[in-house]
Amino acid sequence: MSLRSQNVLERFHLEVLVAIKKHGTLTRAAEALHLSQSALTHSIKKLEGQLGVSVWQKEGRNLRLTAAGEHMLSFASRILPQFSHIESTLSHLASGQMGALRIGMECHPCYQWLLRVIEPFLKKWPDVEIDVKQAFKFGGLAALHNYEIDLLVTPDPLFKPRVTFIPVFDYEHKLVIPADHALANQESVEPNQLASETLFTYPVEPQRLDVFSQFLNPKKCSVRHHKTIETTEIMMQLVAAGRGVSALPGWLIEEYSESLALKGLKFGKKGIHKQINLGVRNDDIAVKYIEDFIDIAKSTG
Repeated sequence: MSLRSQNVLERFHLEVLVAIKKHGTLTRAAEALHLSQSALTHSIKKLEGQLGVSVWQKEGRNLRLTAAGEHMLSFASRILPQFSHIESTLSHLASGQMGALRIGMECHPCYQWLLRVIEPFLKKWPDVEIDVKQAFKFGGLAALHNYEIDLLVTPDPLFKPRVTFIPVFDYEHKLVIPADHALANQESVEPNQLASETLFTYPVEPQRLDVFSQFLNPKKCSVRHHKTIETTEIMMQLVAAGRGVSALPGWLIEEYSESLALKGLKFGKKGIHKQINLGVRNDDIAVKYIEDFIDIAKSTG
């Protein structure tokens, strides 16, 4: 029978040798390990019998490690701290205090909002790593199901088994125009008024864009040109320069209006009202750092 199948060398044996080296006597080592001397002696004698080599020798009341014992002690000094570390790590993981939080983004203009959530979260959870995936054609729900991400940020939740979507932030989707635009004296816009406009959007399929699905298409209206832009900053600069219009969250328009001459208009009299949702697997809702991230997100408007 192999040594592996006999489980000859165990963590306990290494702890005994460390205690013997530290305390010098069998009595003190046994006390430190909360064992009886007989139990400690029996365990080491059994180990010596299996290994075929002595690990200590008595010198009066003291014990001296043999060459084999010193070799095992050297190994113990390296491996025992690793045991302690992995146990601590697993304990923190079990309690939700350590881990990795991978966030998928389907709300492309929400990145600035997400930064305001991440900042306090990182301070509170220094042992949790964060990664954000921003691909515009990102299959968020599938990635969540496949454990490629842990949270999905989306304004358009698809309610499926095993996943819960939690609304964390209400906002109004608006048309953003330059402050000197011909429509700037209005508070809202009608679909037919965009017929001559160039519309800038993120590179997303038109059927997934609210300006088309909830505003233009139901009235069988369209725009003169539809162009895609990947970055919010460039999109806002183009609108401010009078090159076209765009459809973005009202809170984002307000932020950029502090430095650019922009105005936001409601889509129709009722407007388009949306929510940012965080999708999470049902099994992970109780993970403490995920739970806390959701709480921080709810309080960050």
